Amino acid sequence: MTFRILLLAGAAAATLAACATDDVWVDDGIVAQPIAAAFETDPMPGTGDRADDPALWVHAGDVSKSLILGTNKDEGLHVYDLSGAELQFLDVGQVNNVDVRGNVAAASNDEFNTITMFSIDADTGEVTHTGDVQTGKAEPYGICMGEVDDTVLIIPTYKDGSIQIWESTDAGVTLQRSLQVGQFGQLQLEGCVVDDAAGIAFIGEEEHGIWKLDLRQSDSTPEIVDTIEAGNGLVADVEGLSLWVGEGTDGYLVASAQAADRFVVYDRAAPHAVRGVFTVTESEDGSVDAVTHTDGLHVSSAALPGYPRGIVIVQDDANPTSEIDQNFKIADWADIEVALGLND
Repeated sequence: MTFRILLLAGAAAATLAACATDDVWVDDGIVAQPIAAAFETDPMPGTGDRADDPALWVHAGDVSKSLILGTNKDEGLHVYDLSGAELQFLDVGQVNNVDVRGNVAAASNDEFNTITMFSIDADTGEVTHTGDVQTGKAEPYGICMGEVDDTVLIIPTYKDGSIQIWESTDAGVTLQRSLQVGQFGQLQLEGCVVDDAAGIAFIGEEEHGIWKLDLRQSDSTPEIVDTIEAGNGLVADVEGLSLWVGEGTDGYLVASAQAADRFVVYDRAAPHAVRGVFTVTESEDGSVDAVTHTDGLHVSSAALPGYPRGIVIVQDDANPTSEIDQNFKIADWADIEVALGLND
């Protein structure tokens, strides 16, 4: 059982057995800084575990017209504006995860065992379903995209612990490599994210931890980044992974520790030191409920209206009741920087 203790104000944070500030939670010995939600998307009406994974498309000419894509793993893909209002729904089947590079999006479709492709109109922002790529494997689960050395990559992950690396060109999408990543526990993989500049994919094994893979080496093997046994705040299920990308090698890897309702932040650069843990609480005015049991997430360093340091978008299991009208919550990355002292 997880015991959660709200510490009283007035004592030094270092003396956790005594007291800390009145807005710091301690969960199984891990200090998690509370970050208030800024806004939320419209709900996915209905019951059941529906909302799963978000991705942000940034409009090149007018960032205020940027879009949030969100998967509904029962039905298809939802498209929202930066107020959280729904603009489109594409009935393409049971898509689980989604990612974006440029004006192209890809989703893992475990209903049809495909990579489902979308184009996003650079001017209007209209999202169009452009086709499906048969993966040759059952139930593609997670997915991430990357652009490494001018090569666009699409990486679906699978419940048997394997991944595929596909290359996307104007001529089509072709399989370049398959390999085993999951080594422990139940092997199941889902969340992944590509660091384009570093040429690295980070991949989550739900019951074990986070792996990384060098995408520039055709014979590379996975290396461990963190495990749930290490005591850094990561717990099963290891779910969404995303990157806040700064200048050069600066930036942060963010992972969803689903069972503990929290998020672990690591340095983007090796050795990927843990920088802190946060939760997403209800908004300051109480109009947006707190986040629990997050699956997918997306982090962006793009300067958006009202959010010059970027945002984090996280799936919320309960809105506010578990598995009813699920949606996505958005928090200001600047608040996370302050709470975790990332600019100190």
